[in-house]
Amino acid sequence: MPMNQNRNFRVLLVEDEAADAHLIKMAFKESRILIDLQHVEDGIEALAYLANEAPYQQAQRPDLILLDLNMPRMDGKAFLQAQKENDHWRMIPTVVLTTSEAESDIMASYNLGAAGYVVKPLDVMDFIKKVQNLEEYWISLVKLPSFY
Repeated sequence: MPMNQNRNFRVLLVEDEAADAHLIKMAFKESRILIDLQHVEDGIEALAYLANEAPYQQAQRPDLILLDLNMPRMDGKAFLQAQKENDHWRMIPTVVLTTSEAESDIMASYNLGAAGYVVKPLDVMDFIKKVQNLEEYWISLVKLPSFY
């Protein structure tokens, strides 16, 4: 069960690709754990979400961020850098979920403070399984600090 049994585990998905976002949502819907999944399409929207700026004034702090690297306007690396420089958001674990297998992207992501790096598989069933493995690890296994 999540760290706080009185509420759902909150995940912020930062993903511009509609098909990938759909698969991730599908994988979480099959979960036995109650998850509040919110979706934004790029780093600018994600920063607005974290800052409770319009239209996210009612947004609640996520327990985990799933972050694509290659997005328009503000990519994942720029978002990760901004997130980790902010004292209020830097403790939120962020897992990069991307198609890039480039060693430079992996190194840059970890250097910027990513808690993990997962390459999206091309096969739909493998993709769903990886998301479910992420869920199992971050929601059921890992002990996260309470932010509240």
